[in-house]
Amino acid sequence: MSKHHSKRQLHKSALRAKKDIWYKLDLSATVYPTLQRRDFSSVYRLSVTLRETVDPELLQQALDMTLTRFPTYKVTIRKGLFWRYLEPNNRPGPFVQKDIKNPCMPMHFKSNNRYLIRVYYYGRRISFEAHHCLGDGTGGMCLLQTLTAVYLGLQGHPIPPSGFVLDLNETPDPEELEDAYMRYATAKVKPPRPAAKTYRVRGTKEPFYTLNIVDGILSVKEVMAVAKKYGATITEYLNAVLLYALLQKQTNEFHLKYKPVRIAMPVNLRRFFPSKTLRNFITMVYPFIDPRLGEYSFEEIVTEVHNYMRYYINRKFLCGDITTNAATKHNFLIRVVPLFIKDFVVRTFYTRVQDKNSSAGLTNMGALRVPEEMKPYIERFDICMGQPFSSRTNCAIISFEDILTINFASSIAEADVERYFFRKLVQDGIHVKIESNRTGTI
Repeated sequence: MSKHHSKRQLHKSALRAKKDIWYKLDLSATVYPTLQRRDFSSVYRLSVTLRETVDPELLQQALDMTLTRFPTYKVTIRKGLFWRYLEPNNRPGPFVQKDIKNPCMPMHFKSNNRYLIRVYYYGRRISFEAHHCLGDGTGGMCLLQTLTAVYLGLQGHPIPPSGFVLDLNETPDPEELEDAYMRYATAKVKPPRPAAKTYRVRGTKEPFYTLNIVDGILSVKEVMAVAKKYGATITEYLNAVLLYALLQKQTNEFHLKYKPVRIAMPVNLRRFFPSKTLRNFITMVYPFIDPRLGEYSFEEIVTEVHNYMRYYINRKFLCGDITTNAATKHNFLIRVVPLFIKDFVVRTFYTRVQDKNSSAGLTNMGALRVPEEMKPYIERFDICMGQPFSSRTNCAIISFEDILTINFASSIAEADVERYFFRKLVQDGIHVKIESNRTGTI
C-alpha cells in the first residue's frame, strides 16, 4: 500500500469517526423542530453590551476558538426514521454578522451552512441567537459569556474561567452534554397538565419577518424595594404586573365573557436538580388569575402569584412534571411510530391545546454573575424570547449589577400590554427608560 493511499484512508476514517459522534435531541428539544414553519422558528437571543466598540474580526476569531468547546452547539440537525438528532457540523462558519433590525428571525435548517446559531455585532453589543433545540438560556448564556471572555482575552484583558466562563483547554464534561430530564424523571405519578382555555391577546398581525421589540431599562434596587413592599420577590412582582396588564387588556376589549389570564413561565431545573447540562433543562409553570371569580386588586394578584410559586415551584412537583414529559420517550408505541406521524400529532396538540394554555410568556434569567476580572468591561445583558408561535407578546427579564432589562417581543402591531405593564411600574414609583425598534411610541 502506498504512503499517499494510507494517508487518504486515515483521513476517511477520521471523517467517519467525526460523523459517528451524534446527539439525541433532549426531551424539550424534540418539540421545537416539529413547530418549525417557513415564518417561525424557536429562536432566542442573548446580548452583552460592552464598554468599547466591538471589533468584528477579533470577534470572529474568538467565536472560532470558543465553539470547539461547545460540541452540542457546533452541530446540524438531521432526520432519522423515528427521531431527529444532532450531528457535528464541520462546515465553514458560523460567521459573525452586522446586527439587523428584527432579531430572532426564522432559522431554516439548511441555511447558514446548516448552523443553528448566529452571532451579531452592533456598536458595543454582541448578540448570540440559538435555535431552542440546542439548549435553553442557561446553556446559551454559558456560550455567550465564554465567547465574551475569549474576545476580551484577545484584546489583552485575560479572563480566568469561572461560573459561566468555561476553560477552552478543558475537555467537555459528559454531564454538559446529557439529557438531564431522563436522569430525574423518577416520580411514581404523572400529574396532568392545565387544559383550560385562556384569554388570548388579539391584534393586527405584523408582516412576515417583522418582530416588534420594546425594552424597559430599570434599577434592580428600585424594583426590589417595590417588590418587598408587596411582600414578593422580583419575579413574583413582575409576574403580577404582567397578569395585571393582561387583565387590563381583556377588560378594555369587547368580549362576551371573561377568560382566565395565564402566563407560561419556564423554570430552570438546575436550581433543584444538580446538573451541568448545557442543553435544555427547563419546565413550565402557569401562574394565573381567573377574573370570572371577581375583580382582583393588584395586591390580591401579587398574593395569588406568591402563593402559586410557593406551592408549585419545589423539587417534588417539578419532578412529577419532568416524569409526565418523559413518559412519551418511555412509551414503546410512541418510540416506534415514524417521525412524520409524531410531527403531525405533536403539531396538532400544540396548536389546539398547548399554545392556548397561556396568554403570554415570561422568563426571568435572574441576576447574572461574571468573573470579577470581566466586570469592568461589561455594561449590561439583554435577553429576547423571540418570535411567539401565535399572535401575542413574550416577556424576558435579566439583570446585571443594578441594571434590570425587561424585553417584550411581539408579532402584533398593538402595544397595549406593554403600555399597561410599564405604566404600572411607573405608578409604583419605578423609573423606566424605554428602547424600541418600533417607529412610534408605546
